Amino acid sequence: MTQQEFSALAPGIPLQPGIYKYFDEQGQLLYVGKAKSLRKRVSSYFSKTFTTYKTHELVQRISRIEFTIVDSEQDAFLLENSLIKEFQPRYNINLKDDKTYPYIVIRKEPFPRVFLTRRKINDGSQYLGPFTSVARVRELLDFIRQNIPLRTCKLALTPGNIQKGKFKVCLEYHLGNCKGPCEGLQSADDYQESLVQLKEILKGNLGPIIQHYRNNMQEFAAAMAFEKAEAIRKKIDHLNEYKSRSTVVNSKTGTVDVFSILQEGDAAYVNYLAVNDGSIVQTKTILLEKKLEETAAEVLAFAITNIRQTFGSLATEIILPFEIVYPEAGIILTIPKAGDKKKLLELSEKNVNYFREEMKRKQMLQLEDKTDAEKLMVLEQLRLDLQLPQLPLHIECFDNSNFQGSYPVSAMVCFRNGQPAKDDYRRFNVKTVTGINDFATMTEVVYRRYKRLLDENVPLPQLIIIDGGKGQLSAAMEAIGQLGLTGKITVTGLAKNEEEIFFAGDTQSIKLPWNSDSLKLIRRIRDEVHRFGITFHRNQRSRGTFKNELEQIRGIGKATADLLLKKYRSVKNIRQVSVDELATLIGQSRALLLQQHFGEGDHTQ
Repeated sequence: MTQQEFSALAPGIPLQPGIYKYFDEQGQLLYVGKAKSLRKRVSSYFSKTFTTYKTHELVQRISRIEFTIVDSEQDAFLLENSLIKEFQPRYNINLKDDKTYPYIVIRKEPFPRVFLTRRKINDGSQYLGPFTSVARVRELLDFIRQNIPLRTCKLALTPGNIQKGKFKVCLEYHLGNCKGPCEGLQSADDYQESLVQLKEILKGNLGPIIQHYRNNMQEFAAAMAFEKAEAIRKKIDHLNEYKSRSTVVNSKTGTVDVFSILQEGDAAYVNYLAVNDGSIVQTKTILLEKKLEETAAEVLAFAITNIRQTFGSLATEIILPFEIVYPEAGIILTIPKAGDKKKLLELSEKNVNYFREEMKRKQMLQLEDKTDAEKLMVLEQLRLDLQLPQLPLHIECFDNSNFQGSYPVSAMVCFRNGQPAKDDYRRFNVKTVTGINDFATMTEVVYRRYKRLLDENVPLPQLIIIDGGKGQLSAAMEAIGQLGLTGKITVTGLAKNEEEIFFAGDTQSIKLPWNSDSLKLIRRIRDEVHRFGITFHRNQRSRGTFKNELEQIRGIGKATADLLLKKYRSVKNIRQVSVDELATLIGQSRALLLQQHFGEGDHTQ
């Protein structure tokens, strides 16, 4: 849709709150969005300059726009969420969570059985959950059966069958795990009370159950039934032990939901802790893939709505790391600064970070566990995705590193047949560049690497990856041109965080599918060059190998340079400091030496 076409359409767009849907020429739903004012929000897509190509591409594909007016911003928020979940439009946030969660079902039948299921059907039974872990559900059921006698048999315990004496108690009755409703030894009301206790346990609310058992224990003790009183006491101890294991903060915290978020490029990880009376009763981390220019606040709001709906949360307070727009009525948003709620938020953040590291580890193992034939298939897919002239059996990747604006170094890793070839890794101390200049550094190290391979008549890689944006790629291509290798070797740039791949001279980047094996391999290579470069840099610093720009100035020794960097953090910052201020730290004579080195115009008296 052109700007002119939209201008003709705009007056007919309502000003009320609602949701809008973008369709392409084939009628495919591209995007669903919400708005306080539909006209203002939709107009913004056709009147502003976007910072990412993806949003620009979306606008170019829009052929038809549909609207649904609702009564409030809250209704728009909820409708948008449900439509995204149902249709999963290409340009909306993608919740990468297709897992079927387990439930505990209380079967609709006389003296209901209680068991685990993954199928939630409309049969009149009561489904409790969902839960995030089958192991957690089984642990809960085992705990419940140890403390609340419930039947496990499949007998049809109708009043008529029981009155006719069709059934006899089984071993479970004699073991104390069932009260024998099959023979009429337990009433329906007493059984129902046990189910109420079960629900309280699942909510993490053990206080009323413990009090109920204490009353029973006192009654048995008063009646001189000491063996029964002792059995109840053991159950109380078991419940208290379970409660102490679950409680992580003060029980006065009450019932709250806790959310934290970690972003990395187009991926976002959101952790959820459901807390009841100070006990964590649910925990879940999900992965979302951003498609446009969504902010962290927008992603978090989307995730919160999905998670609360999925797990049926009734908490009226949500603990968050920062403010978001969340129009659900009656909800309190809390951004804690200290105390128990802050501890809960930190625990959530610890979980989301652990989840991300675990994802990285699994991605690495997925590649390393492949057979040789599977690795070749990954390389063939990478060749097709990047339209390479040759299969990239030999890949090299470069990255620059510095510390607080000082001590530049570079690292290069080599992958052969999809696997790290560590003997071919190389480290570079920068020789020809003064100060911090990423572009000049990249030109130097790429030139040095391939000049040596040419001199030694060693085969060149089929693919070179430059970890950085278009600037670093252009710098690398300058070195490739100086060596006469332009057109003879494929060089790509990998934009930091965005995971977009650039070729020299192209205006558009290539965005590989987030979970594709091709991108997993590129991530693996990028992560390895980061690790290798950082390790090299750390070792160099610890050995005192570096001589920074300050130490090259006659009269300025290492001790003075370290003192300046400790206070001002970088050479760039030191350039901006007045001579008088420098003199108070290192003395007048040394301050004047710095002034002479940096130039008269760099300081003010």
